Amino acid sequence: MTHADFLDEAAEREQQMVEVALANRPKPTMIYTGECHWCEEPIAKGHYCDAECREDHEKFLRAQSQRSVA
Repeated sequence: MTHADFLDEAAEREQQMVEVALANRPKPTMIYTGECHWCEEPIAKGHYCDAECREDHEKFLRAQSQRSVA
């Protein structure tokens, strides 16, 4: 990068950092399906029908990840 103006160089470096950050952001793991991801009850929005289902599913996923590590 050889720019006559240091502001142009700074803008180009900023753009590069934004592109790298966007490329490395985590991908969404759950997609809205219209059903609770744990109990499969119909829902209008979100991923779970209530906090209890979310907590139960998170506990299950944590337990599953512990089993696969050991």
